[in-house]
Amino acid sequence: MLNETYEIVIRGTLSPAVLGAFPGFDVTEVEDGFTHLVGTVPDQARLHGLLDTVASLNIELVSVNPRSPDATRTDQHQSTRREET
Repeated sequence: MLNETYEIVIRGTLSPAVLGAFPGFDVTEVEDGFTHLVGTVPDQARLHGLLDTVASLNIELVSVNPRSPDATRTDQHQSTRREET
C-alpha cells in the first residue's frame, strides 16, 4: 500500500468544477501561473488515475512530487517561494 502524500503541480489555475475531479486534494498555492495540489494517494492505481485525469482534462502537468504531510514545498519552483520571518 502506497498511502503517501503527493504534490501535483500544474500550469495555470483550475476552476472549482475542475478541482472537483481531484477529491481529497487541496490547493496549497497558486503562484507565478502554477497551481499546487496536495493530497494523500492510497495506491499506485489511484496515482495513475489522477495522472489520467490530468491528461484527459488537457491540463499541463509540471511535476508530481511525493512529500511528507508536514514538508514545505520541495519542487523546482521553491526558489520563488518567499518565507515569512
